[in-house]
Amino acid sequence: MTILVINNKGQYNHRIHRTLKYLNIPCELISNEYSVDEILSEEPIGLILGGGPSIEESGNSENYIKEVDLPILGICLGHQLIGKVFGGSVASAESESYAQIKIDILEENDIFKGLGNEMDVWASHKDELTNISNDFKVLASSKICRFEAIKHKHKPIYGIEFHPEVHHTPNGEKIFENFYEICKK
Repeated sequence: MTILVINNKGQYNHRIHRTLKYLNIPCELISNEYSVDEILSEEPIGLILGGGPSIEESGNSENYIKEVDLPILGICLGHQLIGKVFGGSVASAESESYAQIKIDILEENDIFKGLGNEMDVWASHKDELTNISNDFKVLASSKICRFEAIKHKHKPIYGIEFHPEVHHTPNGEKIFENFYEICKK
């Protein structure tokens, strides 16, 4: 019943792990250098792909997206990797953001369940998805980023550009609780 948090070498990966622990969600923080077989041997119920400095330092994260048939939540770089694996594009953001912003939740869906139609979040990114494939629908957007949150149309794969694990995202813990419920199905 464990969620594996994939450490993509970003500043917030340990905080994601700690937030899950505070919420009593069973989890383990692991290196992005694990092989797919090593991931599967852990028998996780889901993966969270954390943030990181660049796609080049994301280790085997793209392989996890392609080969592991489990619920996946990508955060920041993890979100960008999900989009890229399915044919989307990542580029430098027009407006680099390191601040609290307001996102518009376009579809509450299961990941945003109980959060209403707006949410204050912490944006901390230099790159972002600039387009996504038809496999995805947009769940949230903002004035500075069109693809704040996406979901695969047929698989339990989610990406969010913002950081629910920091206190600058009030109610961010609800996203982790919702993802845990998805994983337990």
